[in-house]
Amino acid sequence: MTHTKTTAGRMTLLAAVATAGLALSACDRQENASVGQKMDNAIERTEQAAREGAKDAKSSMESAASTVRDAGEKAAVAIDDTAITAAVSAGLAKDPDLSAIRVDVETKNGVVTLQGPAPSENARARAAQIAQGVKGVSSVNNQLMVKAS
Repeated sequence: MTHTKTTAGRMTLLAAVATAGLALSACDRQENASVGQKMDNAIERTEQAAREGAKDAKSSMESAASTVRDAGEKAAVAIDDTAITAAVSAGLAKDPDLSAIRVDVETKNGVVTLQGPAPSENARARAAQIAQGVKGVSSVNNQLMVKAS
């Protein structure tokens, strides 16, 4: 009977150890699943942050490109205006009636403004025609004043 008791005791002890081992093993699996889930969540958050960062970078690049494009267009307009002013002034200098007087020529966005004296109404009208004939001129604001004789 002693032998049976010890065998039964051993069996009970073995069953308890096995149960405890299974319980610990289950706990470990649950913890490993938690670690795996945590890793998956961290990876997902990192990927999401990377996607948002890429969107922000793309938006910033598009904004910068637009700013550069706008600056380039403004510079081109300024260069065009300067070229128009030079061409109008050269055309006025070639005219015998207008070359003897000082005509101020200003250009802004293709609009030419002529200021100063004109020897006659014909000379005033010719100045406007010369200015209008220059490439890139959208309109002429003729403020030339005919001198009283």
